[in-house]
Formats: sequence, structure tokens, C-alpha cells
Amino acid sequence: MHLKYKIDIKILCLLCFAFVVGFSNSTLQAQPFKQEILQFQKSDSIVMPPKGQIVFAGSSSFTKWKDIAMYFPGYPIINRGFGGATLVDLIYYVDEAIIQYQPSQVLIYCGENDMADIDTVSPATVLDRFKTLHRILLKKLPRSTKIVFVSIKPSVARWHLESKFIEANKLIEGYIATQRNIQYLDVHTAMLDENKVVLQDIFIADKLHMNPKGYLIWQKLFFPYLIRK
Repeated sequence: MHLKYKIDIKILCLLCFAFVVGFSNSTLQAQPFKQEILQFQKSDSIVMPPKGQIVFAGSSSFTKWKDIAMYFPGYPIINRGFGGATLVDLIYYVDEAIIQYQPSQVLIYCGENDMADIDTVSPATVLDRFKTLHRILLKKLPRSTKIVFVSIKPSVARWHLESKFIEANKLIEGYIATQRNIQYLDVHTAMLDENKVVLQDIFIADKLHMNPKGYLIWQKLFFPYLIRK
């Protein structure tokens, strides 16, 4: 084969490889949290959790609850919180984060990050997004599946959004009151002091995510809602 032809073939192969790698990287960048979903899949490929467990799905308040099993001994919990997920993200990854596990119960913490985009996302938008997620769960999971929506929490870092969080919580609570097999779990109230100001000592340094003291509040509130097999 002519030397120049050999070189051209080699260059073509390198270009194709670069394109594939570049496409893969751009795809991952275009899909926020894809790496975390891939990590879930890797973990499942080693040991796939049995069906009928309790899935915690949503954003970083679940993600950072790394020792959640210690708070609820005896409860079969699969934690599938990922990054700074919005309801849009959870809808996009609903099959990977919830449906495939065929859980007996789903606890959802999501919606807070949606309203961090203060200029475009209203409490009404958050309600619409949650309704979309709920409809998907109703369609893809057995009717017997219990669903719990954990209210949007207050925080020091996002105190300027407090009124929006309260409004979104009220809208979602009102919607849930009209539905079956779904409950509204209010964590917001318990995270305020007697003056209805968010507690200062239940957060880590970023003033957004909770420390163990904050999760102890959640633990007490969650227990009555969790079901045993």
C-alpha cells in the first residue's frame, strides 16, 4: 500500500476517535448529572437492589445524606438523590432513578433548585413540573406504590426565596390533597424558630445543605411516613 495512503488512513482513524470522544464528552456535558446516573448504574451492576424497597429521589439534600441507613435502621432504603437536580432533571432520569427499582414507596425531595432560577421559574411552574412527575409515576408504577413529597426546606443561603418556597409548598400540598396514595410531608415548619426564621445551626458552611443536626430533624419527621415491608 502506498505510504501516503497508509498515513491518510491513520489520520482518518485518529479523527474518528477524536470525534467519538468529543461527542461523548459533549453529550455528558449536555446531560447534567449523567455521571452520577452512570455511577448508580455501575453500583447496580455489582449488586442490583431487590424490588419493593424505599427510594429516596431528588436533589442534593438527599444526595448528601450519605449515612441515611443509620437514621432508619431496618428500612430498605435506596438513596438516588443526585447533584443539584431540578424537577426537570428528575423527570428526565425518572426511569433510572426511580422506576427501574419498582419501589414500594418513593420519597421525593425536589423543587428547591428549580426556583433558584428566580427570574424564570415561579411556584406555579414548580407545581406544574411536579404534576408531570406525579403523572409519570402513576403511569409507570403499580397503583399500590406509596409516594411522599417532602416539602421544600428553608435555608440561610436561600432565605431571599422563602416566600416563593412557602407558596410552592402550599400549591403542591393543595394538589396532593386531591390525589390518592400520595402524602405531603412538611419539613419546612420544623426548620424555623419561634419567630419563623430559619434555624442557623442546622447547616454546613455553605448555609444551604444540612449538618447532622438538620438531618435529625428530618429523621423524626420521616419515621411516621415510612412503611415497613
